[in-house]
Amino acid sequence: MDEHWYRTLANAGIDGDILPQSTYTSLLTDSKVELLSLIDAAYTVRKHFHGKTVTVHIINNVSNGLCSEDCNYCPQSRSSTAEIVEYSEKSDEEILLEAKQAYEAGAYRYCMVYAGRRSSKKRTESIANLVRTIKAQYPIEVCVSAGIMDENSTRLLKQAGLDRLNHNLNTSSSQYPKICTTHTFSDRLNTLKAARNSGLEVCSGIIAGMGETAEELVELAVMLRDLEAKSIPINFLLPIVGNKLEIAQNLTPEYCLRILCLFRFINPQAEIRTAAGREYHLRSMEVMSLYPANSLFMDGYLNTRGKSRQDTLKMIIDAGFTIKSDKSAEELLLQEGEETGGDGSTAPDLKSDTDLHPARD
Repeated sequence: MDEHWYRTLANAGIDGDILPQSTYTSLLTDSKVELLSLIDAAYTVRKHFHGKTVTVHIINNVSNGLCSEDCNYCPQSRSSTAEIVEYSEKSDEEILLEAKQAYEAGAYRYCMVYAGRRSSKKRTESIANLVRTIKAQYPIEVCVSAGIMDENSTRLLKQAGLDRLNHNLNTSSSQYPKICTTHTFSDRLNTLKAARNSGLEVCSGIIAGMGETAEELVELAVMLRDLEAKSIPINFLLPIVGNKLEIAQNLTPEYCLRILCLFRFINPQAEIRTAAGREYHLRSMEVMSLYPANSLFMDGYLNTRGKSRQDTLKMIIDAGFTIKSDKSAEELLLQEGEETGGDGSTAPDLKSDTDLHPARD
């Protein structure tokens, strides 16, 4: 591809225009599209809307396991035999302490995640009270993921001061029955519409590596644009032993970076976040994800640990980016304390690199 092709991608992103689907598909599949030129074009869009800042998020897994859903990618699923620590729900004191720790660690946003299909009225009211307390005590944004919700529930959370509701689309509508049978793609889409109708910002992303095609990835990026998703976490399937989906398909470091670029071009103003699987699949090219993406998770991803907090902060700073926080980089690096991820105790095993890339004769 010549320089004009990459400039067209960047200019369309900055102007908010959509190019033909074939253009976006080619940036994922065409070997003539050079990775560094593609990342440079995506960075032009990222820098225009987000400068050189990186937003750090920390997840609190409020409840873990004991889930009625059969999502094939999740170790909390009823269909998984992965070894995880199960607990019904943390106490309010634990949740508030972890919000404090997240703020002190430099997190811009604190994300509370609840296992299960749907939150009861009692749980929704409890979440609303927690949101009020956290917002009153710390200058931090709050995001909640609590399963399928209707507009009454999302309105209650909005009134409590919730900033964002997370509910990932995960994969395309045609692919969805292959990864889950206990709820539908429409259930997820309707939850996001309820959040938006209540005035909440929408956080919704994908899990790449579950057999989706390049065309389906483009379809998802456009759908999230239509939903006006403010935050888009890009997960790369982690091959957790015991899950039905134990092998991530078609994921190389280069392809993961191309996916991040795709979502940046189609959703230029959104917070594109490198999420689960960042370290595992990007490997030595992990820092390159900061050029199309402007956000990441720190510490861990629900049931799996990420790299250490110090290493994550150093990666951001060493690459010349600025952490979005009211604390200086020096203060954040000097923070002491236990670094935990996921459920805070043990994490399930991942498939080894040999399992993923078997030797060939």
